[in-house]
Amino acid sequence: MSPQEMLDELESLRAELIGERALASAGGAPENPGLIGEIRRSIARIRTIQKEKGL
Repeated sequence: MSPQEMLDELESLRAELIGERALASAGGAPENPGLIGEIRRSIARIRTIQKEKGL
């Protein structure tokens, strides 16, 4: 994955996380209760790779 693709994916995941958190805070029942944790882990993986590569 190129550095630009990683940045695009990171931006997309962050937007998705904000939406899921908004849904949860509004009292809505999420379709997948583990989705917030999954998104957070994906963000952490991308950031770890970026730091390893020095981006």
